[in-house]
Amino acid sequence: MNKARVMNAAQWFLRLALAAGFLSAVADRCGMWGPSGAPNVAWGNWQSFVDYVATLNWFAQKPAIRALAWAATLGELLVALGLLIGWQLRWVALAGGPLLLSFAVTMTMALGIKAPLDFSVFGAAAGAFLLAATCNESVYGGLTDR
Repeated sequence: MNKARVMNAAQWFLRLALAAGFLSAVADRCGMWGPSGAPNVAWGNWQSFVDYVATLNWFAQKPAIRALAWAATLGELLVALGLLIGWQLRWVALAGGPLLLSFAVTMTMALGIKAPLDFSVFGAAAGAFLLAATCNESVYGGLTDR
């Protein structure tokens, strides 16, 4: 197996893994993984997610919290879709890195370093930045930034 094929396979896997993580988080806050309090459900509904956003963004004014929740959700949806279809892949991956890094930093400030480490948020952010740095080294199906 040559290097280009390995790189292509690894990049596809990274794209799918990152997109799945974003979409799973959005599904959770919409109640698609079950109700709040169910096993393996982080939020279970929109209000629980908004409350979590308020916890993480303790420094933000209360009126901004709902807007931050919507911004995070929209950002996650757009990045996930971009990763799946491959449109402007370098820019989409580059948007995913800071988005994930902002989650990691606010989690660290509000909950301590263990929370983002347990959820591999720093690792996911690093993966998004790596994808952005290497996305022109292989050929992708669908629309690309070439």
